[in-house]
Amino acid sequence: MWLEILFASVLAFVIYWFVSRDKEETLPLDYGWWGPGTKPTTGEDESIRPFRVETSDQEIKDLHYRLDNVRLSPPVENACFHYGFNSNYLKKVIGYWRNTFDWRKQVEILNQYPHFKTKIEGLDIHFIHVKPPHLPAGRTAKPLLMVHGWPGSFYEFYKIIPLLTDPKSHGLSDEHIFEVICPSIPGYAYSEASSKKGLDTVATARIFYKLMLRLNFQEFYIQGGDWGSLICTNMAQMVPRHVKGLHLNMAFVLKNQYFLTLLLGPRFQGLFGRTQRDIELLYPMKEKILNSVMRESGYMHIQSTKPDTVGCALNDSPVGLAAYILEKFSTWTNSEFRNLEDGGLERKFSLDDLLTNIMLYWTTESIVSSQRFYKENLGQGFNVHRHERMKAYVPTGFAAFPSELLHVPQDLVRAKFPRLCSYSYMPRGGHFAAFEEPELLAQDIRKFVGLVERQ
Repeated sequence: MWLEILFASVLAFVIYWFVSRDKEETLPLDYGWWGPGTKPTTGEDESIRPFRVETSDQEIKDLHYRLDNVRLSPPVENACFHYGFNSNYLKKVIGYWRNTFDWRKQVEILNQYPHFKTKIEGLDIHFIHVKPPHLPAGRTAKPLLMVHGWPGSFYEFYKIIPLLTDPKSHGLSDEHIFEVICPSIPGYAYSEASSKKGLDTVATARIFYKLMLRLNFQEFYIQGGDWGSLICTNMAQMVPRHVKGLHLNMAFVLKNQYFLTLLLGPRFQGLFGRTQRDIELLYPMKEKILNSVMRESGYMHIQSTKPDTVGCALNDSPVGLAAYILEKFSTWTNSEFRNLEDGGLERKFSLDDLLTNIMLYWTTESIVSSQRFYKENLGQGFNVHRHERMKAYVPTGFAAFPSELLHVPQDLVRAKFPRLCSYSYMPRGGHFAAFEEPELLAQDIRKFVGLVERQ
C-alpha cells in the first residue's frame, strides 16, 4: 500500500512538473501600420536618410517671448519641492534659459553624433548611430541598442556613448568596443508620432527590431531603463535568438508575490534570498514603497487616462513644460531632494543638459504624443497584457541603482528573467542612470557583456 502511495505521489509530481514548468513563450512578430490614413499598397521606402537637428531665429524668438511673459504663482513658505517644482527656483531656471542658455550651441552638440531617419510601419523613426572612432585591426564592434524613457530622450546617452565606443581614450579596457544605436521612441523628439491608437511597447519593440535588421545586425545587445526597459524586455520576448544580451537598470515585475513577501517584514526577507542591502532599500515599507508610490505616481494616472488635456497646457508653455519635466529629474534622482529649495537639480546635472532635454520636447511639440505612450500601455490597467505575464529567456544583466523609484531584489528579477547572470548593487544613482552616472552604468554594461561572451 505504502509503495503504491509513493508511486502515485512520484507520478503526480512528475505530471505536475511537466505541466507547470516554464514554457519559453515568445511574443508574436505581428505587423502594424501607424501612419496617417490607410496603408499604401506600394512597398515601404526602406532607405536610411541622414538627418540634422536645426533651429531658427523665429524658433528662438518665440521661446524668448513666452519666457518673458511667464506668470508664476508664489510658493507657500518652506515648501521646498514638496508641492512640486518650487517657483522661486524656477525663476532662476527661467533667467538662465532666457539670458545664458545657448540653443544654437546645444544644437551643434546634438549634431556631434550622426543622426538618421528611416520609415518603419508608416512612421519616420529617428536614431543616432555611433561607430567606434578607433577599432583595432581584426576586431568587430558589438552592436548595442540603447532605449530611453519618459521624460528623457536620446540625449540621455550622450555622455555614456564615448565610454562604450571609445573606451581606451577614456582610461578603460578596449576588450569590449560597442557600436551604439539610440532611437527615439515614436512620438518622442524627432520620431514621428502614431496617427493610430494602440502603439505600445510591444509595437515599439518590433519597430526597433526592424531598425536593427535594416542596419544589418542579426544579433545585438540591448539596454534600457524606464520605458526603454520594457521595450527591450518585449524585444527579448519577441526575438530571443537575435538578442545576445539584455541589460536593464529598471525592471517591470508586476507579481503579487512581490508585495506579499514584503508584507512579511524585514526579519523574514532572508527566506527569499534577500540581502541586508535589499532590506535597507525596501524598509521601512510604508515610506520606501507606499508613500513613495503615492507621492510620485500622480502624473502616471493623468497620462494613462487623459494625456491630451494636460498636454495642451504643457505644449503651449515652455515654463510649464520645464516645471513638469524637471520636477521628475529632481525627485526621481533622489527622493530626498524634495527637501531642498532647488530640488537638488544642479547637484547631478547642469542646466545646459537639463534644458537641452526640455528643448527636444518643446521644439518638436512632442510632449502630448510622448504622454500618450502611458495611455497606450497602462490605459487598460496593470497585468492585463500577455507580455506582462511572460518571462524573457535571454542572458540578462541588472543594475540596481539605490535611488531608483522602486527597488527590485535579485530573486524577483530572476523570476522574470531566468537567465539572469549579473545583478549589481550600484553605489549611487537614481532613475536617469545613463544621464546621471554614465561611468557606473558603462562599467556594469561592460561587466555584463564580458560574462555573456565567456559563456
